[in-house]
Amino acid sequence: MKKLLLASAVAALTAGGAFAEEVKLGISLGFTGPLESMSPSMAQGAELAMKEVSDSGKFMGGSTVVPVRGDSTCIDAAAATATVERLITTEGVKGIVGGMCSGETTASLQNVGVPNGMVMISPSATSPALSTIEDNGLFFRTSPSDARQGAVMTEIIMEHGIKSVAVTYTNNDYGKGLADSFAEAFKAAGGEVTIVAAHDDGKADYAAEVGALAAAGGEALVIAGYIDQGGSGILRGALDTGAFSTFAFPDGMVGETLETNFGAEVNGSFGQLPSSEGAGKETFVAMAQAAGFDGTGAYSAEAYDAAALILLAMAAAGTTDPSVYKDKVMDVANAPGEKILPGELGKALELIAAGQDVDYQGASSVELIGAGESAGTFREIEIKDNKIETVKYR
Repeated sequence: MKKLLLASAVAALTAGGAFAEEVKLGISLGFTGPLESMSPSMAQGAELAMKEVSDSGKFMGGSTVVPVRGDSTCIDAAAATATVERLITTEGVKGIVGGMCSGETTASLQNVGVPNGMVMISPSATSPALSTIEDNGLFFRTSPSDARQGAVMTEIIMEHGIKSVAVTYTNNDYGKGLADSFAEAFKAAGGEVTIVAAHDDGKADYAAEVGALAAAGGEALVIAGYIDQGGSGILRGALDTGAFSTFAFPDGMVGETLETNFGAEVNGSFGQLPSSEGAGKETFVAMAQAAGFDGTGAYSAEAYDAAALILLAMAAAGTTDPSVYKDKVMDVANAPGEKILPGELGKALELIAAGQDVDYQGASSVELIGAGESAGTFREIEIKDNKIETVKYR
């Protein structure tokens, strides 16, 4: 049951935090690699939650939270595994915000996270395969599965009057999972998928891939790739050859690089990424601005929420032991309880200490379903006047 008795909560908090200490939280993101432009604001989002909890003075007997960053590279499973192993065994973290990309998240979770009993909450790993992975109740994510994104992308493309598309995807778990879910949804809606072709990251020339996509044809090209890697190569080749003039961009392509490197060339193209609206998001964006970073960046809000959920779950369990507090993550994330928004983590800690329920809404309208993943809302975007503009939320 979610309800905590006052006496047991006080006893647990006393036992878990009789003496103030430093509690380390890991941040495993791709600070280098195909999404390196997204990582800084994500890390800053997570660290903002940690600072808020520390500054409240109400966490685990006045303990402070110390972030420890690690570079997952986003695509190198071995590097990500080594990073997470270092965070756990050398740095002694008590929870991890990460991974970032689906393949490296799967590898580090299976190879290190689960064997070491470590809670990991990813803000951005979206492969549908992660919904059914054997995780011993240790893995959660504050972003929705790409099974949902495929359906949303279908709706958006159809509403633009486009009935046939070519699809290219980065050759990994994220790309294939999204391409498969989209193709299935688009065909079910009556659309035609002319080709579904993989591309590898890190190539200097994508002429062959673009040529195959052009030969298959379609009214638009869906690029399920990375804006700081092969996705940009495919997009540049398609633009330079005139193979396509309209593009659909999933989350991995919606970043600052899209505006900086392409701008006017992709005006009229569109896409989507997990995001939310409302008081929680607005408050987070304002808090981020005050802290000196852009809170509207992809998955920054979700990273704030991932860190906040770990810390509130610790408080609810009265311990920083992941094997214990893992069972409180779903409790603090969902109803019943008093709704908690960004900037209210101190209030949440007070409520938990008093034996009250909290329903953490956070910056991304958190609601964890199934095996602990976000139900999710999406921000529909369009490139207008060389900028990424929000159309609406779905």
